[in-house]
Order: sequence, then structure tokens, then C-alpha cells
Amino acid sequence: MVDDEPDLLELVRFNLDQAGFQVETAARGEEALARLRRSTPPDLLILDLMLPDVSGEEVCRRVRSDPNLALLPVIVLTAKGEEVDRVVGFELGADDYVTKPFSPRELVLRARAVLRRRHEAASGAGVLERGPLRLDPERHRCSVEGREVALTAKEFQLLEALMRRPGRVMTRERLLDEVWGADIAVTARTIDTHLKRLREKIGAAGDLIETVRGVGYRFAE
Repeated sequence: MVDDEPDLLELVRFNLDQAGFQVETAARGEEALARLRRSTPPDLLILDLMLPDVSGEEVCRRVRSDPNLALLPVIVLTAKGEEVDRVVGFELGADDYVTKPFSPRELVLRARAVLRRRHEAASGAGVLERGPLRLDPERHRCSVEGREVALTAKEFQLLEALMRRPGRVMTRERLLDEVWGADIAVTARTIDTHLKRLREKIGAAGDLIETVRGVGYRFAE
């Protein structure tokens, strides 16, 4: 848990501890990054965006660009509650977004939900190969014709969701539910934006992601 408010850190730590979690806290971004890069990273990061040194956005960006931390689940906990702030948070790779003031009990439930989704995704992990695309969920690696492509956590999860169901249409709502969670307040535009960037990154292989107008997307059989 990373936040510069001591009372809030203690409130969250106490409630998560009571729920059976082992919790470490940090008040600054650099301190958090140093701890995250140790040999055994945590299972979940709860991150405030407004920190006194390195911003939470920058912490999240560095986490997602580090191969050893790219799959670390992140819950953003912040006073920034506007839709644009939520969109930015999810585009940076956050798995959930909780605004202050918040219910400690709800935060515990959201933490469990994020960890459950990540566990379910990992349990079904296996290397996926479709045409020139190769996706390795366990190692968070994507390659096109042997060339590695750097994807954000959400881009990776979207591509995996589509590749696991070739020929099957996935509605925007289903993709939002599967990748962001049913209780996350983001719009269908978020899916379109992420898939546009994903197609650009994977180049010619982007044609394998087909748009079904008025419905959603599917991965070519």
C-alpha cells in the first residue's frame, strides 16, 4: 500500500490485516519502487496517485514497463474521481480504481476480486500461437513473426481474451467485464482505444482482430 497519509495507511493496513492479508506500507513512490524490485514482489499493489516525490502515474508506468512486475495487479486509490482520471488510470494499466472517501470493507472485497481474476487468468495460461502471433501469458510476452512486442497489461489481457476464442464474437461489454471487471466504471470507448493501439503495435497481425460493427470484436479463425 502506497500513500503519503499515515492515518489512511494505518486504516487500510488494519482492515487488510484483519481480512488475512500481510501488508507492507510505503509513503513515497521511490520507496515503493525499491521494495517492488526485490527478489519476491508482492501479490498486489494499492497505489495513491498523488505522492510527494514520484507520482502514482509514474510508479504505475514503471511497474508496467518492468518485465518482472508487468503482471502485478494494481488498485489505484485516489481522490481523483473524474471520468478522465479513471480512463488515464486504466490506460496506465490499473486493474481497479477506488476513489476517496472509500469503504475499507469494499476495498478488501475489491482486492480479493482482483487477485481472483488474476489467479483464474494464470491458471488457464498456456502459450497461444495464432498465425504470426505468439502470446505467452505466464511470461507476459508477445511476439509477431519472432519479433517481441511490448504491450501494456490491459492490451495483453484483451489480446489474450480474443485469442482464446478464435471465431467467437466478444461484445465490448463482455471484454470490459473480463478485463476490467463488471463493477468498473469505464466506457466502451476504452475498449476501442485500447484495441486501436494494440493493432498498431502488432502491425500486420492486427488484421486478425476483426471488428463486428455494432457488436464488438473477434479474433479470426
